[in-house]
Amino acid sequence: MKTTVREGPGGVQILDLKGKITIGSGDVQLRETINKLVEGGKKNILINMKEVTTIDSSGIGELVGCYTSVTNKGGKLKLLHLPPKISDVLTVTQLITVFDVYEDEAEAVASFGS
Repeated sequence: MKTTVREGPGGVQILDLKGKITIGSGDVQLRETINKLVEGGKKNILINMKEVTTIDSSGIGELVGCYTSVTNKGGKLKLLHLPPKISDVLTVTQLITVFDVYEDEAEAVASFGS
């Protein structure tokens, strides 16, 4: 998996993910990237999943773990551009109700209320 971090308006950190979030591939990388941001004082994180091709149970677990870590430190983690397959997985597992999911980046960034 390839991860690119860019700063959006209001200091929102936007993670552009590309590839697979699967055990041994993208799961640890995702956690390390989020932890670095949070430790650096970044509280508002938007994960752009537009180019994520596959996610497995380990990847889902990491998403939930990252969400919990960010929330426990007083931050917010939101998702952007969920591919249909990943949206289906989150719906079936009812995790879609946990995450704020957006299709429009400007709207997602504005939702942090910065």
